[in-house]
Amino acid sequence: MIFLGTVRQWHWVSSAVCLVGMLLFAITGITLNHAAQISVKPRVETIEKQLPEYIRASLTPPDAAKAPLPAALKNWLEKELDVYVGSRFGEWSEDEIYLSLPRPGGDAWLTVDLLAGEVFFETTDRGWVSYFNDLHKGRNTGTAWFWFIDIFAVACMVFCISGLILLFRYAGGRPMTWPVVGLGLVIPIILALLFIH
Repeated sequence: MIFLGTVRQWHWVSSAVCLVGMLLFAITGITLNHAAQISVKPRVETIEKQLPEYIRASLTPPDAAKAPLPAALKNWLEKELDVYVGSRFGEWSEDEIYLSLPRPGGDAWLTVDLLAGEVFFETTDRGWVSYFNDLHKGRNTGTAWFWFIDIFAVACMVFCISGLILLFRYAGGRPMTWPVVGLGLVIPIILALLFIH
């Protein structure tokens, strides 16, 4: 009985931890499944700015084709364009820096002309449905979300396994328990075998 109490606790705690995440993943599972029917017109915004001469003069291409941006350039981009570069590497050539800034629900990139000092920034926003779909897939979401998805998956496994243990305990008084569990196993297998080629 002590073990059963522990399983119940694991079950309800894991279900509480998973509740919002499971709703999010269930809803975005539907929106991903119907992505072709959800029409979204991406919103594209472009900004052109002139880099201050003292920053432009300090930019010399490094030996490597990919290298971090200098601190002065990062600070200017954050202040003038509200662009946080973080530890991303830019692609350097003799006359240009190209920086890709993908994010959930959209995309962004910028170029810095090393000769003229012109900065071109473009951002694309595909809307909130695309944002949440990308969260579902873990696309361009960063390290924190990567770990959240893994921890969430473990919590879901604890929820399912503890639920299965509780089913074993209480199935005797509920004769439809195992036929329903069996359907949950058999239906996806039949659909996969018959309709997925």
